[in-house]
Amino acid sequence: MKVGVIMGGVSSEAEVSLNTGREMLNHLDPAKYEITPIVLTKREELIDEVKGIDLALLALHGTYGEDGTVQGTLETLGIPYTGSGVLSSSLCMDKHLSKKLLQSEGVQTPDWLCWSSMEEFSPEAVEQLGYPVMVKPCSGGSSIGMEKVSGGQDLLSAVQKAFDYDQSILIERYIQGQEITCSILNGELLPILGITSAQAEWFDYSAKYKDGGAVEQVIKLSPEVDERVRAAAFTSYHTLKCSVYARIDMLLSDGIPYVLEVNTLPGMTMTSLLPKSAQVAGLSFSSLLDRIIMCSLEERSKEKGGYVYAK
Repeated sequence: MKVGVIMGGVSSEAEVSLNTGREMLNHLDPAKYEITPIVLTKREELIDEVKGIDLALLALHGTYGEDGTVQGTLETLGIPYTGSGVLSSSLCMDKHLSKKLLQSEGVQTPDWLCWSSMEEFSPEAVEQLGYPVMVKPCSGGSSIGMEKVSGGQDLLSAVQKAFDYDQSILIERYIQGQEITCSILNGELLPILGITSAQAEWFDYSAKYKDGGAVEQVIKLSPEVDERVRAAAFTSYHTLKCSVYARIDMLLSDGIPYVLEVNTLPGMTMTSLLPKSAQVAGLSFSSLLDRIIMCSLEERSKEKGGYVYAK
């Protein structure tokens, strides 16, 4: 099977994507796959670069990669790809829309406000929401452009910073609690990890990707809380139409899980959470990639009534 590992891209998370791609290349079994690294720097490169591959193993993060656009292009070309489909990718990328959908299904998520321009932005509304708050781009991830704000004096600069990364921003009520993450692989919940940042007050970019930036280990929950967390994870996964694999990030406060976001192409770097959770479940990185590839091929063949992809 000719597998193209697609990485890089044009989003603010391009560097993280390259790290994910390199890690995938290091762990793909050359006895099973003919492996081709595909590094994108422009949108228009995709169509030419994927010619001749049997499967696109997506290592992309953020805009044009995780938002359904690449998935749609690959479907048009008849090339199967890994992870969730077009609709799910698009829904999960838009934090405002995904939170509204989750809330409608009874999933707890921190209260929030959303604006599409500085002209619409209202500091008074943030006052009513209550400090502290988390200011973040509406799309994207890796905590890029994200900032915790404790009062009105720092709000404007944080909002302007978030707008530098996206056309819409989200301001979310800060909830004090234990950060946890739930990885789902082919409908199965992998061991739940608790996250404690080594130095940062919250799980920021440095804590996520710096070696030793955070302690991430299996967390033991009471049966009641475990049931709530599992229900929140699976409801989020199904409500947002995820398939193959995804990672659901939450805050656990007073036994209540609050879903922050759902990642359809979670990081797969040396410090990433999904591979760690899989390892605890007894899956090596190579085996994890095999499962993702196999399940993705099955998922693509089920979509559109067994559509046969081009060879």
